Amino acid sequence: MKKFIGRFVVAAAMALAVSGVAQAKDNDDDGKPCSDATLRGLYVFNPSGFNIVGGVPQPKTILEFIDFNGDGTFTGPPGGGSSINGVIGLNNGPPGQGTYTVQPDCTGNLMFLPPAPPFSFNLIAAFKGSTVYMIQTGPGAPVMQGTAERVSR
Repeated sequence: MKKFIGRFVVAAAMALAVSGVAQAKDNDDDGKPCSDATLRGLYVFNPSGFNIVGGVPQPKTILEFIDFNGDGTFTGPPGGGSSINGVIGLNNGPPGQGTYTVQPDCTGNLMFLPPAPPFSFNLIAAFKGSTVYMIQTGPGAPVMQGTAERVSR
């Protein structure tokens, strides 16, 4: 019986590997490599996490728009809001802007440019670019991650 189970496990692992189920993908789900053009349209970005102030974590959540141009640039049109340590704010200011890159394996990065604070994120584009998973990076960055969902092209 033990030999049968062992052979079954080996056979199942080989079948998964050959079928591609267990293989990592180097492209989006349509078989084409990702690029900056994978991200195009208006997205709702909803990150959450913590600011660390004086060694004390303060909860933070944001709801905002990101308009990806498909060419490595984006704007952050007004709209949305935030809650930082319970203080509610609205995003009514001028649009932010920034740059992004998407590699063929659908990973990349995004950077907000001044006058906004220079926030940077690592990203993964999924589902033909309709969903973007991001985590904030950089020295002194808050602990923050979120998902951007495309709402229109």
